[in-house]
Amino acid sequence: MTGAVRRAVARRQTAWIWLFFTAVVASLPLDLPTPVVLPVLAGLLSLAHVRPPRSTREPVAVAAPVRGRWVALNSPGSSVPSHGVRAYGQAFAVDVLHPRPAGAPVALGWSLRTLAACDHSSFGEPVLAVADGTVVAAGGGQRDHRARSTWPGLLCMLVEGSVREAGGARWILGNHVVLQHDDQTFSAYAHLRRGSLRVRPGDQVESGQQLAEVGNSGNSSEPHLHFQLMDRAVPSAAAGVPFRWTDAHVVAGEVDAGRGPGGERGGVPANGQVFVVPSRQGAGKPA
Repeated sequence: MTGAVRRAVARRQTAWIWLFFTAVVASLPLDLPTPVVLPVLAGLLSLAHVRPPRSTREPVAVAAPVRGRWVALNSPGSSVPSHGVRAYGQAFAVDVLHPRPAGAPVALGWSLRTLAACDHSSFGEPVLAVADGTVVAAGGGQRDHRARSTWPGLLCMLVEGSVREAGGARWILGNHVVLQHDDQTFSAYAHLRRGSLRVRPGDQVESGQQLAEVGNSGNSSEPHLHFQLMDRAVPSAAAGVPFRWTDAHVVAGEVDAGRGPGGERGGVPANGQVFVVPSRQGAGKPA
């Protein structure tokens, strides 16, 4: 299967998933023989798991999408693919949020009640363009749900995530912005706060310009920013592109308890590593 064909198949991942479920439901009352049904179902599942060719690019230097003090999770500085899968162009994606407050519990509890999104300090923080570019996609109407910070909440997220998967990339990313840059890379900013987008498709933006705010929309466990660089605008047809942040400075010896071993590799803070990004001219500039 050529690279172009793989991208074309991967782009229709949601369609293959729906066809798979449709075939399962349709086959039940028809009582079709197993030798007929199984190859069809296996073929549809195989098509749903086709991924675009991997990127061979060297890490691209970009600015960090946030300012201030943060911690990295699910980072390519620790492993690739950073989120365990290469789907939706997220092979080199990273999640960032504020470090855990002093005295906050490290282990997940069993409470059925979780914190509202607005109770997290990361919620509402500015999200900034990592380089000059053009807005090619933007969506900001999905709700910010409560955090999934307990075992019952995490289970709920896993079930909900399966449903979101059937809805396609936009339901996984939640509110998001995708920028196209001059080097033909595309940066994606996901899980943004509902109603916070300051840009729309076609807008030209500058590096450091505010795009939106950190939220908790889509397939998100708690308010944070999911950032990734891709080689296509459509996540399902894209391969992740490695990057390095030029202005993120790791804090030596400081690791957020319970979130990873720390360290740094390839210019991106590793899991649990606390880092600081100084403010710069243009940050927060309205569109």
